[in-house]
Amino acid sequence: MAQITAALVKQLREKTGAGMMDCKKALTETDGELEAAVDWLRKSGLAQAQRKAGRTAAEGLIGLATAPGKAAIVEINAETDFVARNDDFRAVVREVATLALDCDGDVERLSAASYPGTGRTVTEEITNLVATIGENIQLRRTAVLAAPAGAVGDYIHMPATPGLGRLGVLVAVESDAPSESLERPAHELAMHVAAVSPQAVSRDSLDQVIVERERAVLAEQARAEGKPEKIIEKMIEGRLRKFFEEVVLLEQTWILDGESRVKAVLEALSAELGTSVSVSGFVRYQLGEGIERESKDFAAEVAEQLGS
Repeated sequence: MAQITAALVKQLREKTGAGMMDCKKALTETDGELEAAVDWLRKSGLAQAQRKAGRTAAEGLIGLATAPGKAAIVEINAETDFVARNDDFRAVVREVATLALDCDGDVERLSAASYPGTGRTVTEEITNLVATIGENIQLRRTAVLAAPAGAVGDYIHMPATPGLGRLGVLVAVESDAPSESLERPAHELAMHVAAVSPQAVSRDSLDQVIVERERAVLAEQARAEGKPEKIIEKMIEGRLRKFFEEVVLLEQTWILDGESRVKAVLEALSAELGTSVSVSGFVRYQLGEGIERESKDFAAEVAEQLGS
């Protein structure tokens, strides 16, 4: 019987991303043979994938892929940030982002797409990855932006590796100007969206439900301040302008100079290029946003690992 050393467990963990206890068990079952242990983890993991699917997955990676005139973004979640450093997981996120370019932002279509070189679908490939890594892994969402006349800017904040990170942005810029003259401005706009997180491109495109909710809150605040009804409406309009400057991209202060409005930056660029430049849309994905995370104490986490 081969001795299962801590170094061997660490090597298998780094190779597969599986949990420490799973790695030790796999090595024990395969008499310390590393590649056999990898196969053991894959086989046993497939049987456990259904059970793991119920676990909260709020870590993982955002992935971007680009092509002429368009770009795609995906979010693939795992349970721990350790998995985000796994080479196999990163390779899957990168490949799925590339496949997303042809799926028009339809996550079901992307899930059913053929995963190259495997004979499996994307869903089946992710299930196979669950088998190896030993964590719940989910393709959560995807989006595609296109600008046949213009450019799509992309940005990953503090990338773990090119095209992968925890926060990703796409911005579509439309113009008759040569696409190469738009690439840098589009990228800078993507950086701005990453930093300031607008909710809409323009006032008109902002969800009117959000506007009316803000209007109601501002009215109640004014009444609470004891303001007369006859001046409340004027106060609301003034405060709404401030609200728009916070949540509407074109109204926001440009992060690169801290003074200009984004709409003024676009107007200046239009004048420079001799043709109109506008933003037709953006997508901003922050890893795990909106996912309710479980709160566990350390003892509970250890107990779960021992039982997995």
